[in-house]
Amino acid sequence: MLSVLILVPLIGAALIGFSPSGINGKFARGVALVFAIIAFLWTIVLAIQFHPGEITQQFAESVPWIDVLGLNYNLGIDGLSLPLLGLNGLLTSIAIYSSDESLQRPKFYYSLILLLSAGVTGAFLAQDLLLFFLFYELELIPLYLLIAIWGGEKRGYAATKFLIYTAVSGILILASFLGMVWLSGSSSFALATLNATTLPLATQLLLLVGILIGFGIKIPLVPFHTWLPDAHVEASTPISVLLAGVLLKLGTYGLLRFGMNLLPEAWAYVAPWLATWAVVSVLYGASCAIAQTDMKKMVAYSSIGHMGYVLLATAASTPLSVLGAVMQMISHGLISAMLFLLVGVVYKKAGSRDLDVLQGLLNPERGMPVIGSLMVLGVMASAGIPGMVGFISEFIIFRGSFPVFPVQTLLSMLGTGLTAVYFLILLDRAFFGRLSAQVTNLPRVYWSDRIPAAILAVLIVIFGIQPAWLAHWTEPTITAMVNSQNVVVAVSLEKAMGAKD
Repeated sequence: MLSVLILVPLIGAALIGFSPSGINGKFARGVALVFAIIAFLWTIVLAIQFHPGEITQQFAESVPWIDVLGLNYNLGIDGLSLPLLGLNGLLTSIAIYSSDESLQRPKFYYSLILLLSAGVTGAFLAQDLLLFFLFYELELIPLYLLIAIWGGEKRGYAATKFLIYTAVSGILILASFLGMVWLSGSSSFALATLNATTLPLATQLLLLVGILIGFGIKIPLVPFHTWLPDAHVEASTPISVLLAGVLLKLGTYGLLRFGMNLLPEAWAYVAPWLATWAVVSVLYGASCAIAQTDMKKMVAYSSIGHMGYVLLATAASTPLSVLGAVMQMISHGLISAMLFLLVGVVYKKAGSRDLDVLQGLLNPERGMPVIGSLMVLGVMASAGIPGMVGFISEFIIFRGSFPVFPVQTLLSMLGTGLTAVYFLILLDRAFFGRLSAQVTNLPRVYWSDRIPAAILAVLIVIFGIQPAWLAHWTEPTITAMVNSQNVVVAVSLEKAMGAKD
């Protein structure tokens, strides 16, 4: 059942890619959208049959692949991966729907988006270290091409920078995975059989450093973040939606699944440093966002800050904080995707994203009142206003992290205030006031431009009012994962105390 989620977009990519050369962009988009929606609906089918109370991997598939390498085709789904799969399916469908019908080389474009979706899905489903790495690398080339071919003026620079950073990320992750398997004496890369906790603490720390930097580049965390603003600014709007909404979550997912879960003793040892690192990312990302005049770059820097909250929560490693981390992944995916969609509409209709040029777009007669209203809602959600999903996810993170790291939590809470500052600057300069003389005769905004952001707005409000519908799938898995980590750490401390005695 899980392989269907991977095969459907792959089949769609093949059909579109090898279709007759005469098909137009509208037809290619329609076919791609059908396959994306099928994959998303299949995720919903799996969610209906999913049992949240079971902490083991469900719908597991295992097929021998390359025995000499210890590589098997192992797939599974639990409360950590299920919400992210749903997010990937939803945002892939929205990205395809939001793509321009008149873009060049549509067959190649939509094939790459579906291939990208298949790679992300496979990474979330993989229960084998080497299989995860293969899917993790699979999404690299499609995203590089999507930026390099359909990006802005500096697309070559931004795409190459992304490629280099992500390649380094993959090398570090692979080295850590190989080290865990070989040094622990495991006969395969399967997560179910791997036990890296038997390794000396120094070895665990060395492996964890590779995982932290590798996935820290993907998240991205300061100082490995510089590729992200460039990639967002040069990427088209649909690709920015996927990049911020889904692809960054591969990094936070990797920290939880392969860092905290596989190396709990080393994780507990470095947790105070990770919490401090989170504070730096939160405050630096927010401070840089305040200084921006490009709306898209401002939203890009906000992602750096909001991903820092996830690192803080995983460093604290309490059931409540880690639950908040997963909810923050989902909430950030919905909110950032909505903001990028709205910025894309503004740029498409007004021809600029510059806050020094735009003004008065909320004008009810000659501006974009509906787009402006949705932007107000998105800004409120990102700033953590109660009633929005951004509030509840950040509140759970802070509530779960404060008992462990009170100082770092309080400093991170400043980030929510700074978020309100830079987004209020965006609203004040671009949407309020008298309509700018430099932006006149705005084209009409159709409902087809509004629907994707409106769908995300509805979900942001629904999950904000009823967060239990989101936490329901994840809480048992997270609680079991954190309790297992605590047991390993407690046993190692007892052994250390016994050795001293």
